[in-house]
Amino acid sequence: MSDDFFGYLFKKRDRNSQMPSNEVIANWAAKIVDLLYPEHSVTRFENKEELVAYTSRLKTELLLIASASGEGKAKDYQELTHQFFEQLPALYELLNTDISAIYKGDPAAVSEFEVIRTYPGFYAICFYRIAHALNTLGLRLIPRILTEHAHSRTGIDIHPAAQIGKYFYIDHGTGIVIGETSIIGEHVKLYQGVTLGAMSVKKEFAGSRRHPTVEDRVVIYSGATILGGDTTIGHDSVIGGNVWLTESVDPYSLVYHSPTITIRNIKEKN
Repeated sequence: MSDDFFGYLFKKRDRNSQMPSNEVIANWAAKIVDLLYPEHSVTRFENKEELVAYTSRLKTELLLIASASGEGKAKDYQELTHQFFEQLPALYELLNTDISAIYKGDPAAVSEFEVIRTYPGFYAICFYRIAHALNTLGLRLIPRILTEHAHSRTGIDIHPAAQIGKYFYIDHGTGIVIGETSIIGEHVKLYQGVTLGAMSVKKEFAGSRRHPTVEDRVVIYSGATILGGDTTIGHDSVIGGNVWLTESVDPYSLVYHSPTITIRNIKEKN
């Protein structure tokens, strides 16, 4: 390789040296989860003042991360950090509805502690909710880093710009994909392998509604694929496993796939 190429690589590295690693950014979000849910944390505080001081350090970390991202105007980062932490009580209440939905909806869940500590669906939802809050404040790269971290850890891919209502329940979760312009109502339950995707991934459709709307109290079973920005799943509907949908369905619909299944005794002669 030539000296010019090494020079180019060095300059490129120098330009990006201020941005913290993805691991540092994900670790900050994990500490936010630990702050809200001591069930998920080994950090101990002797008094409330120590907790306040710890939160102040998390504010400083976010300020540094956001500033290093180069997104927006420098004068806005302090206000952005303030607004995010002002939203934490509301974010906490929203996450509590997700915990409730998972615990009450899963017969295998023995406690809310178990949901918080072990469920990959709740982990992915936590990182999505944090990322979505940052996304609405004008950041783009940091939220994607957070949701991609959760994706790599859980197999659940939620774009931070997706809009998801209260009492969101992901069961098992591996293979779930929720696209950027998806809109999901309240009390919605998704099983593993569900895709809320776009009909086309052409670049010229960026910025347009490409992903489905799922209204309140919808259940979507494993392997279902629902595509298109004009596709709406009406409230109180049930979408069966392995269904492929590219058109809207009315409220209270039951949509299912009927494969042909043959069963025979393997001892029978051909």
